[in-house]
Amino acid sequence: MTLFEPIKVGAVQLQHRVVLAPMTRLRNDENNVPTELVVEYYRQRANPGGLLITEGGKISDKAGGFPHVPGFYTEQQIEAWRKVTQAVHEKGGYIFAQIWHGGRAGSSLYLDNKPPLAPSPIAAVDRINAFTGKPYEVPRETTKDDIQDIIQQYATAAKDAIKAGFDGVELHGANGFLIHQFLSSSANQRTDEYGGSIPNRARFALQVVDAVIEAVGAERTGIRLSPWGGEEGDVTDGDTTYETYSYLLKQLNPKGIAYVHFVEPRDDFIRETVDLVNSLDPFRDIWQGPFISAGGYTTHPESIAARAKETGDLVAVGRAYIANPDLVDRLKNDWPLNKYKRDTFYAQGAEGYTDYPFYAKA
Repeated sequence: MTLFEPIKVGAVQLQHRVVLAPMTRLRNDENNVPTELVVEYYRQRANPGGLLITEGGKISDKAGGFPHVPGFYTEQQIEAWRKVTQAVHEKGGYIFAQIWHGGRAGSSLYLDNKPPLAPSPIAAVDRINAFTGKPYEVPRETTKDDIQDIIQQYATAAKDAIKAGFDGVELHGANGFLIHQFLSSSANQRTDEYGGSIPNRARFALQVVDAVIEAVGAERTGIRLSPWGGEEGDVTDGDTTYETYSYLLKQLNPKGIAYVHFVEPRDDFIRETVDLVNSLDPFRDIWQGPFISAGGYTTHPESIAARAKETGDLVAVGRAYIANPDLVDRLKNDWPLNKYKRDTFYAQGAEGYTDYPFYAKA
């Protein structure tokens, strides 16, 4: 396989395997509505036959309470997203919406002074909440009624995303957020049917997938996973990581979803130091559909092409795609890459967002 070999992903026919990774950028307004800057950001990175995945958007006003992230639960948000999808489609590209619930990574400061919800009343550890500057709070354990309500929120958000013109949705099951928390033995210590055994811990994720499939179709549904942890505290699975995610994939295979999207293993999630022990290969062997891998494809363009050639993966690129709106053309033509500006990743305004230059031939 090569990086520029076409592949069908769900209902869309892609012309290459370079994917814009979902990345929080905080350029949305105080009502979680995408701004004109957001429209321009995705327009710049759209390309014929290419797939973009949006930054994570909240499935409801109860889903995390983070400022300046987008949402998928008000008409104003949906109308703003429609401008994004139109801009991408006008350039011949495709775009999936990542939909998300923060779980215990949220804060009562943005939830009407109510604690965030989680599988168990266990606070995230070893991290400071980036939005509050304080340690993470002890969350409230979700009741079974809460769980059913959240599942319905995912389905409704998925419908709203399709209403806004998206080609599909990606469930955010990674990075220490709610679906990941249910999968994790460190964050989920329930004793009912949603905790304990691997099938029980996977139940919530699978029920969310089923609800979204019913809402928008399997061909419009993907999921992102990070088996070896996440940035929002200690969300791990001890010695059963391979067993947990192998079970999950075996249950997902017959559902016929568009793709699975895995984050490569890292020794340190924030610094992205390479984990030389663990591998996504066992999951590639199980999965029967398109497989997206992400993580570390940043400063060495040759690594992006090598990953696609070695595995057949679609390759989701983050920081290099931030700094190079024309990344696909640069990779195709072996043009040099712009360097990214880390201190503008989560800033406000156009700097470090829509002001990176396109390549200009001398």
